[in-house]
Amino acid sequence: MNTQNKTMRIVLAGLFAALTCVATMIIRIPTFKGYVHIGDCMVIASGVILGPVAGGLAAGIGSMLADLLGGYYIFSVATFVIKFAAAFGAGVVFSAFWRVFKKYSLPGTVLAGVASEVIVVLGYFVFEIFYEGFAAAVVEILPNCVQGVTGLVLAAVLTPVLLQIPTVRDVRVNLKMKKTTLNS
Repeated sequence: MNTQNKTMRIVLAGLFAALTCVATMIIRIPTFKGYVHIGDCMVIASGVILGPVAGGLAAGIGSMLADLLGGYYIFSVATFVIKFAAAFGAGVVFSAFWRVFKKYSLPGTVLAGVASEVIVVLGYFVFEIFYEGFAAAVVEILPNCVQGVTGLVLAAVLTPVLLQIPTVRDVRVNLKMKKTTLNS
């Protein structure tokens, strides 16, 4: 990957972190200890478009900033770890589909989103057990699943639209150019 592509990937990672933060904060539906939001669509899109590491950092940083700016300080470190892992998982799963199909794949995005949301639900479940106890953790499973399904549906709609933007598409295509060519 040349310097221009690396720079563009860093810029897009910053943009995706900001979009993740805004999407997390723009619509909040309160639950028992937290809130349901649409930010998970950007977590999934970050992993799918930017790949596991850059996508994970964008999702983790953006989600953590939303917690810090929204007053959910106690969740901020856990959120960074969980959302990083979620986008990383989405990036790994989608990259496997990318290597096979050499292009965007809706089933790849859906499976990447499912993997991502399993990580989110399990991650917050474990965090809640230590933070508030088992009963509180169980109560938060349903809102986290609703948030996950919403994020998955929105990501399945948003990701192909984002990949129509030439710069975004070029960053995604160039991620795997060193390992596989698109013409083979």
